[in-house]
Amino acid sequence: MKTYSATDRTSSVSFVRIHEKDGAQIQYRKVCELDGEEVPNEEVGKGYQAPDAEAIVPITDDDLSRLPMPTAKTLAILSFVDAAEIDPLQLDKAYYLGPNGLSATKPYAVLREALEHHQKVAIGKVAMRGRETLAMLRAYDGAIVMHSLLWPDQIRPATGVAPENVEIRENELKLAETLMDSLGELDPAELHDDYREAVEQLVAAKLEGEEPVAADTGTSGAQVIDLMAALEKSVRAAQGAGAEAGAESATVTPIRGRKSAKKTAEDTGKTPAKKTAAKKSAGKKTAATAGAKKSTTKTTAKKPAAKQPAAKKTSKKSPA
Repeated sequence: MKTYSATDRTSSVSFVRIHEKDGAQIQYRKVCELDGEEVPNEEVGKGYQAPDAEAIVPITDDDLSRLPMPTAKTLAILSFVDAAEIDPLQLDKAYYLGPNGLSATKPYAVLREALEHHQKVAIGKVAMRGRETLAMLRAYDGAIVMHSLLWPDQIRPATGVAPENVEIRENELKLAETLMDSLGELDPAELHDDYREAVEQLVAAKLEGEEPVAADTGTSGAQVIDLMAALEKSVRAAQGAGAEAGAESATVTPIRGRKSAKKTAEDTGKTPAKKTAAKKSAGKKTAATAGAKKSTTKTTAKKPAAKQPAAKKTSKKSPA
């Protein structure tokens, strides 16, 4: 196998140390603690200091060459397991593996296809930089990727890190799950380093002799927040961002048990017009009702006058 670096960290932000007085870069020299003199690279060796001892034991390359290391020139595969069995805390650096020569092409392809078909990862040991390392192999994008792993005893326990006896209400948990569903899937193409871009803009402004503009972070120190209010705001933002492309406005279903704030006339700009129209309509209805009442009163008054002649006729015919 041949190894190729699978990651590129040169794009990350990196600073050099300078002398603030004159701006010159500071150099680091290897200095002996006994005589205080600078030591050239050819005179720098290895030493091992035991945890319970103060003395440093010199270790030469000849000493290390006599140590048993079966993985010095091979990658020994120990087992094949599901990827979920490997804790992400153990993942260290990543390398692409390629076949070393024509004779290794077929075994390489067989291993890659077997890993991909059975959806397994291989766990093994390999010697890197003069020491034995635990490694994980997996199929990726038509190639084999090797992740160097930390040994299990190198993972520290999480004792005392997480808070205890925290009461979580059901509506808080449901709202958090709603936020998770609203955010949707992640597009790796949209991920970028905002901090690096800000540093590049800062450097460009300084090179052009301009005064850098401080970015508004929108934060004002530590605050005590309402968890439910923060979750609701995040859900609205996530749902609104997902609907920008396909709709003019996004709607959010109100959460039961939470009263939504009433919109003022300044926020909507439509409430005064609606209220005015409602008042006018109510005024018209009142006038019409009053007119109807007057008409009814007049009609009722006229009816008795029309019946009076009939009563007189009846009285005349009685004597006959």
